[in-house]
Amino acid sequence: MATATYPPPPPYYRLYKDYSENPSSAPEPPPPVEGTYVCFGGNYTTEDVLPSLEEQGVPQLYPKDSNVDYKKELRSLNRELQLHILELADVLVERPSQYAKRIGEISSIFKNLHHLLNSLRPHQARATLIHIMELQIQQRKQAVEDIKRRREEAQRLLKDAFVTLDGQ
Repeated sequence: MATATYPPPPPYYRLYKDYSENPSSAPEPPPPVEGTYVCFGGNYTTEDVLPSLEEQGVPQLYPKDSNVDYKKELRSLNRELQLHILELADVLVERPSQYAKRIGEISSIFKNLHHLLNSLRPHQARATLIHIMELQIQQRKQAVEDIKRRREEAQRLLKDAFVTLDGQ
């Protein structure tokens, strides 16, 4: 029985054999995937939507209204996390059989923290883009000022050259 190190190429490679002579002979790429699709057994969607904690089976530890004070809630969850970690240390010393419950609570707090932070990602991306654009505007203004300064310097040099030529 013979085995090959690499599998043979897929049969559609023949569609590209005349590509070097005629690039338009290759087929068009497939259209982008829209909606939901399956990849490696998992269902995914092309829509960029953050699933709620309830959809993920995690209890939400901060208010569910749309006007969430992110800073206040993140600080509150952080304090709660610190408290639960201290309680976990106490439980591991005093009642080791109850550690699983504490680990579950800590996991829930971490998931809530991550969810809050992920809900801030669009704002972070927008702020980053604004900062990048402001830097680009500043760089372009500096480039324009540099061009104006060099133009004035060139005009002064030309004027000086004409004055010296006229003086001779």
